[in-house]
This record gives sequence, C-alpha cells and structure tokens, in this order.
Amino acid sequence: MTTRELSVIAGMMAVTFGVRYLLFGLGARAELPPLVKRALRYVPVAVLTAIIVPMLLLPDGHWQLNWHNAYLVGGIATGVIAWRWRHLLGSIAGGMTVFLLWRWMF
Repeated sequence: MTTRELSVIAGMMAVTFGVRYLLFGLGARAELPPLVKRALRYVPVAVLTAIIVPMLLLPDGHWQLNWHNAYLVGGIATGVIAWRWRHLLGSIAGGMTVFLLWRWMF
C-alpha cells in the first residue's frame, strides 16, 4: 500500500471515529437534542438505500432500466412481497427466487 492510500484510510478512520464518539460517547453524558434523535432514526434506511439502489440500477456499471436487469426485477419483487405480506424471510426468499429464475430465463 502506498503512503497516500494509508493516509486516506487513516483519515476515514479519524472522521468515522470522531462522528461516532461525538454522538455516542458524549451522548451518554448529555441528552441528545430531539432533532438529532429523530435524524438518527433514518440512518439505517439511508445506508441500506445507498447500498442497494446502485446495485439494482447500475449492475454492470452503467444504467440498466429495462426488463433484462434481473437485479431490478428481483428488487421490485422483494419490495412487493415485503409490502404485501410484511414477512422478512419470505421477502428475501421470494426476491431471490424471482432473481434466479429471471437470470435463468433471460
């Protein structure tokens, strides 16, 4: 690893630790403002969206918004199953089944 790569990793570690320490380390001593508490409730949804959406819409590194995109079809199927039946394991299994069948058929 080069010095530049190590310095980037060290910088990311410092920023991540700093943010977490301020929010959680000092948060135990002082009550967090209601706005911060409310904003923290949206973090898991934002992180999952940031991970999943590029994978669904850009599977090969370029936009693929058509019926050939098995990732997009499987993601839509998972969303519909989760919305309709509200069952996590069923949503995962159903989405994976649609994804695998779509890849096999097309």
